[in-house]
Amino acid sequence: MALIIRSVFHLLVISLISFVVLQQKSDAQEVLMLQKPRLINCKFDKIYQLGDSLADTGNCIRERVCGAHTLCARFPYGMNFFQNATGRCSNGMLMIDFIALESGLPLLNPIKDQTADFRHGADFAVAGATALPVEILENMKMVNPSTNSSLSVQLDWMSSHFENTFYTDCPDKVKKALFLVGGIGGNEFNFALSQGKTLEESRTIVPEVVEAIIHGVRRVISFGATRIVVPGNFPGGCFPIILTRFMTDNSSAYDEHHCLKDFNSLIIFFNDHLRQAILDLKKEYPNITLIYGDYYNAYLWLLQNAVSLGFDKNSLHKACCGIGGDYNYNLHNQCGAIGVPVCIDPSTYISWDGAHLTQEAYSWLARWLIDTNILPQLNCQA
Repeated sequence: MALIIRSVFHLLVISLISFVVLQQKSDAQEVLMLQKPRLINCKFDKIYQLGDSLADTGNCIRERVCGAHTLCARFPYGMNFFQNATGRCSNGMLMIDFIALESGLPLLNPIKDQTADFRHGADFAVAGATALPVEILENMKMVNPSTNSSLSVQLDWMSSHFENTFYTDCPDKVKKALFLVGGIGGNEFNFALSQGKTLEESRTIVPEVVEAIIHGVRRVISFGATRIVVPGNFPGGCFPIILTRFMTDNSSAYDEHHCLKDFNSLIIFFNDHLRQAILDLKKEYPNITLIYGDYYNAYLWLLQNAVSLGFDKNSLHKACCGIGGDYNYNLHNQCGAIGVPVCIDPSTYISWDGAHLTQEAYSWLARWLIDTNILPQLNCQA
């Protein structure tokens, strides 16, 4: 209990986010609420999240294959808020956790936790998941070594959950809910590049990845969703895992933020296609609120303002939990492995483990996304 209170105090000082502990559940987890939730006027009664490791609150660790492969099931993951690994690929909370709190709702439980409370929504995201089904990846000569729980599988879980929970009354029960379809679609490019494809070859799969995401959005609409956020991808060329994998002595390969330009151009290409597909879908569903979640520009804002937000200027591209090389990242000796150290103060780092971000970074990203990107388009009335 004392550790949880200290973690909450840390967030008060560092993130300027005020938590109030409302009650203690029997499993010793705290139910938290913000004093002034930014999204409270939207009156969301539930949140449903689909996606990958950016939003997985504990599904992967409950899967046999995924749970056996992921390092996110081990300490020091979760060390700065939960004091234990929950399956979140960070040192604490994720963006979806902050979005839930900013909506005045409890943190989302993973759908694979059969004992959990899903009255306020559920998390279907799985670390390592792709937008494309496993069969299509195989046709592209790619393998997902982490999980078979692609977006279509998660949507099947969602369908079953709604059928078992709401029976025939699903549209009425979810009309006040917020749905997040992603972020997802980034792992396809990671797998493609790590399995021998070039950047140009990776570009060719963009239309199919976007099509899979849009199909997912259509399916969510068929369940009765009326307010949907569809995030794009982060500029992965700024992440230690990509900076390490494609390190070069050619200074022209890097932009002004020391991010790899060619990799980020692939992400921009994907994001532009996704954004256009969402605009086209809006014309088809004028009464549905469809919002493109601009993860790319949210991250650039964070990078540009990092020092003023309290991040260490010498560690903006380094992993807090990691070892070796210019970016404190080693593919063969990652965070969670025996002997891999953790930085003294994770709140001064953007990157947690080279591929995922710190709780502090996620808190600022969630704030930017809500204030600049999501809330202005929701037209929530006071």
